[in-house]
Amino acid sequence: YRVICGPTGSGKTRLLHALAQQGAQVLDLEGLARHRSSVLGHIPGVEQPSQKRFDSLVWESLQAFDADQPVFVESESKKVGNLRVPDALIDAMRASPCIDLQLADEERVALLMEDYDFFVKDGEHFCQRLEALTELRGKAVVGDWTDKVRTGHTREVVLDLLKTHYDPTYAASIERNFTQFGQATACRLTDRSTQSMTAAAQALTRVPPAAPDV
Repeated sequence: YRVICGPTGSGKTRLLHALAQQGAQVLDLEGLARHRSSVLGHIPGVEQPSQKRFDSLVWESLQAFDADQPVFVESESKKVGNLRVPDALIDAMRASPCIDLQLADEERVALLMEDYDFFVKDGEHFCQRLEALTELRGKAVVGDWTDKVRTGHTREVVLDLLKTHYDPTYAASIERNFTQFGQATACRLTDRSTQSMTAAAQALTRVPPAAPDV
């Protein structure tokens, strides 16, 4: 595997789609799970498949791959929403070479507001999801976030979420769980555009594969 790592909003899913368009082998676990893999990852109106169906979808995807070619996958945790990623797959991913995707903070905020536009359009729904973080962040912090969302300061809340919640969580877990992250290939995006994602995908597919580790 080639594991695409990067903090929330760095464009991992967009890069995965760009890689697929370049003909690369891609395992989109969030797509199969119909969830964006965080407390805020539930997609309104979209129901996740059963665990059995998810396992079948993952297996079917793996069976279709050429074992001599790399498979690109995001650095997921053990669960995507309510669904558990198969242990053997997680273990293989966590022992695989990593790609460190990097994007400027202002671009990350803009990307999230595009990809999670349902939160921008429905502030009350966003507030309900934020309240799920009360145990972790405390009533005062979450209350401040929801007040800002209700007064039209969603962008400020998204940036604060990244810097105080998602980024520290990511930094604490990535090196602990992905053993090759310390030797990750840096992939710096100029911006969140389709052109930037395509350029990155083209560069990554030109990199010769390392010894088989799928």
